[in-house]
Amino acid sequence: MGATGKLELQDHLKLWYDPPQPSNLYHQAPSPSCFFAHALLVWMPYKLWKVKVVCPNASCGGHQLTGAGLHKRARRVMDVDRIYNMVTETLWCTKCKGSHVSWSQAILQQLDLGHRAEFRVIVTQKYACDVRVIRLLRERGLGNSPTRVLKQLWENHTEQWLQRVARYTGNCVAFLQRPGLLPVTFPEPPERAVVPSCTWLLSVYSQDILTRLKDIKANITSTYGSILKMDSTKKIIKKLAGTAKGTALWLTSVGNEYGQILMSVLTAQEGAGLDQMAHDLVKRYAQAGVDPPVALYVDCGCCAEAETTKLQARFSGWPDLVVRLDIYHFMRRIALACTTNAHQLYPVFMAQLSACIFEWDAGDLALLRQAKAQQLQIQGLSSVDVDRHLTRKERALHCRRRTRGEDTTIRLLEELFTTLRGPCGKNSLGVPLFDVERLDEIWRVQREHVKCIQDPPGVALYCKTGELTKGGVRLPVLRCARGSSSLESFHLHLNRFIPGTSANSLNFQLYLLEGLHRWNQDRRVAALATKPSGLCCYSGNLLHSVNRNYQQLFGRKLVPEFCPPSQYTGELIGVQYLFRQTGQALQDMNPDSEETAHLIEEHDAVADEGFFDLTEDPTVIIHEVSTSPAPDTYQVASCTSSFTVLLQGTALPPVVSVSEEPLQEVKVLPAEPVPAQQEHQYHLPENTEGQAKQRQTPHSILPKGTTKRQLFVVPPTAAAVTAVPAATKAPAAPATTASFVPQVITQAGQPVVFFQYVLPETSGATQKRPYKRTVQANTCKKCGQFRTAETGHSQFRGRVYCPNFEALTKQQWLEEMRKSK
Repeated sequence: MGATGKLELQDHLKLWYDPPQPSNLYHQAPSPSCFFAHALLVWMPYKLWKVKVVCPNASCGGHQLTGAGLHKRARRVMDVDRIYNMVTETLWCTKCKGSHVSWSQAILQQLDLGHRAEFRVIVTQKYACDVRVIRLLRERGLGNSPTRVLKQLWENHTEQWLQRVARYTGNCVAFLQRPGLLPVTFPEPPERAVVPSCTWLLSVYSQDILTRLKDIKANITSTYGSILKMDSTKKIIKKLAGTAKGTALWLTSVGNEYGQILMSVLTAQEGAGLDQMAHDLVKRYAQAGVDPPVALYVDCGCCAEAETTKLQARFSGWPDLVVRLDIYHFMRRIALACTTNAHQLYPVFMAQLSACIFEWDAGDLALLRQAKAQQLQIQGLSSVDVDRHLTRKERALHCRRRTRGEDTTIRLLEELFTTLRGPCGKNSLGVPLFDVERLDEIWRVQREHVKCIQDPPGVALYCKTGELTKGGVRLPVLRCARGSSSLESFHLHLNRFIPGTSANSLNFQLYLLEGLHRWNQDRRVAALATKPSGLCCYSGNLLHSVNRNYQQLFGRKLVPEFCPPSQYTGELIGVQYLFRQTGQALQDMNPDSEETAHLIEEHDAVADEGFFDLTEDPTVIIHEVSTSPAPDTYQVASCTSSFTVLLQGTALPPVVSVSEEPLQEVKVLPAEPVPAQQEHQYHLPENTEGQAKQRQTPHSILPKGTTKRQLFVVPPTAAAVTAVPAATKAPAAPATTASFVPQVITQAGQPVVFFQYVLPETSGATQKRPYKRTVQANTCKKCGQFRTAETGHSQFRGRVYCPNFEALTKQQWLEEMRKSK
């Protein structure tokens, strides 16, 4: 409370003010104010830290803003389990006469990262949300939908409110049981704060993405690879709503050997509509000085009758690029010849189909069998039949494979078709495995694509990502770059990442960009041989700032796997690529724009359940079948016995075929990320704490007469003591100027010089500053004329007489005013 009786700000403010806590003992009736009070966030960076902020208006030329007091509106902020209040300050530009609130993006972007991180609130038009709530929505895992987050918030807020109610009512009951003369009544506790809807949560989440768009786009266009995969899907385009609904036909993505996504675009057509995307990818590699990729895996368009395919013409900037067909798509084409996938011999056929295409490395398989045998011995199991205990996941994780070659693959496939198209291919009910006519037609077409599924010569498809010990044997952990199964997992992930059943073009674009960014950051560690730091952060500017400061202070990086991305190349991503084909324009993405705020609040009902990753290679199909004679008695319900009976006398090749020649060595991963030639420039303002321009005290309010004030004490040198004797008098100075006068005294035998600031002596009263009128006279607010006697105006005790709007004359009006005073 100030001297005038009004509320005034203190000089020494704090960022957070905790509410008063309830008393331990109550001698009077408890009040609910102490039990249900909220914390207060005082966001006033100019007053708290004296930071220097300038006017965002370009015409002001960086003019510094000054404080204009407390903002008239306070906001309620929703946290994970509570509600707290927030107040802020208004900043004023004396040049353009504009006012700015300290929580606006124009002010927040001028703060250094340390002070900016103290403001953890995302402000919307009606509510405000703590960033800790939004962190629950960022990672879109299995079962992590906005509906689940909203229910969790309801539970947290309800439980916290009920705990306060329990403590308040418990103290009231205890006080009521004490003896007293008068009856006591207690006020009811306030209502619980209402948690907003899922739509509001998603709109706040979109606001959060808008503040990180530059960093997200720079990271997406800074991804490269030597083995690329391209695939398209139609699942996700069904969620595109608004003006763009029905304009997209495909979502096409391009990934690398580590599972990262180089580009993902929506197109109105799949063929020629991808020409611009391919041109931009070639240009990205050329500008960054990165070696072009050596192989591209696709699901169609791998070969043609002409010498140059459409894909090779589309990527003409990479003349040595080898286009290959994804093997799993090839196997699914062959499997269409089966009468049904529920046939008893269908798993056997798929396992044999994989064995006809691939063969395993002998050294890797022998090492895995040795480790598995020792593991079985430790567990007390028999290690006679080790292959029966080897799982599909273990073979794919520790062993390498390669394709057999075009001629060998064709010969083995034809033998397999011949064996299973006869009586040996029927189940226990006599239903054949193949539709013979369909099989002949499919094989006639797919026979030409056998050469397209062979491994590119001289290309290392495996990289070593680590090691693990099994049974006392060190086994390598391998990752295969063959095929496009990683894109299938990404498309499933992205379909779940866009919440709800539909989203307008702006929200769709924001969720798509955020999904690409987080997907790539999760897989950046797979491209390095070094052990990750164990930190989980997706903020590029925060990681860059910490690494820079850590390198300067301690000589190393705290997060060595992070490297600043390249500058954004300007490539069109997602919906922007679609709108270029359809001629539409994407909405404004300014976080402070009212149009943007309205658009991001347009959400449909949310009912999703997150996503899961496809981590296993679908082409690794192991189905061990025993070819020994069947026993005399068996049960038809047993699956193993059924296969034994059906395949009696059938000569099938072994499921696990070993290569006679050693496979190509695995690829060695780099220890550190390769720095970009032109790094993305993070917006990291310098710390301007204490540099704000303060208002100067005018000379007219200084005290009269000669005033001396000690400024500071300086121990003099020997020369200074000699130059300034003890009897030195102040030199004569003009009467209109001030001066510093040295005075020498002795303290404990040591001469000390005191510099004193002497103000000039003044005679008489202080002269007033001349008043310069900028206008001829004051203006009447009613008629707009000058408020002078010439125009017939008059004034009495602050009330103005206007002849154009008063019925009385001037004299009559003055008499009335004097009577009513």
